[in-house]
Amino acid sequence: MPLHDWPTTEADALAVQAALAARVDTSTPLPRFETVAGCDIAYHLEAPLLFAAVVVLRAEDCAVVETATVTAGVTFPYVPGLLSFREVPPLLDAFSRLRTLPDVIMVDGQGTAHPRRFGLACHLGMWLDRPCVGCAKSWLVGDYAEPGPAAGDASPLTVGGEVVGAAVRAAAGAKPVFVSPGHKLDLDSALAVVRATLSGYRHPHPTRAAHLAANALRAAHGA
Repeated sequence: MPLHDWPTTEADALAVQAALAARVDTSTPLPRFETVAGCDIAYHLEAPLLFAAVVVLRAEDCAVVETATVTAGVTFPYVPGLLSFREVPPLLDAFSRLRTLPDVIMVDGQGTAHPRRFGLACHLGMWLDRPCVGCAKSWLVGDYAEPGPAAGDASPLTVGGEVVGAAVRAAAGAKPVFVSPGHKLDLDSALAVVRATLSGYRHPHPTRAAHLAANALRAAHGA
């Protein structure tokens, strides 16, 4: 069932976030997962086009199971904190093309580490009613200490004393990524998904595979 109508203004989008944030589930453990879907979007450098990719991997060896890509027009302006309103619709289109229903989803974006506790991973997870993890390269909110130097080391990310996620060293010597639960899983489970799929790069395998697929689609369009 549709979660909501798609807003066209910043005010309406903020109202949607306010209405849905209290319904996000970040307390449920994820007991096991065999497949992980990575999501990413690349943008045309000149035209109002985006290129969305979803890549499903086997968790045990990070082998690619299935890929779906979508080219679409940009339908919502860039507003910090409202990224999901331009990126969730094409990602939903990509998910509709998959034959595989992934056990958990990872996005290159925020979950609850968001000013209104409703980042891209929360929004997409609620639309799909699937566990979803935010694993962002960019810091958005909160305070944290640098995690340890080894891949997988983590430190809490807090806002006003509340833990909303973690800063994670995804690769030795790399800047941390910012992990937070999106929907239908808790922080420990979100960290377990990220640690199980580390790639040696800042992107874990799922979002790295999606990043490469989205960029390949953009390149095929001469963008």
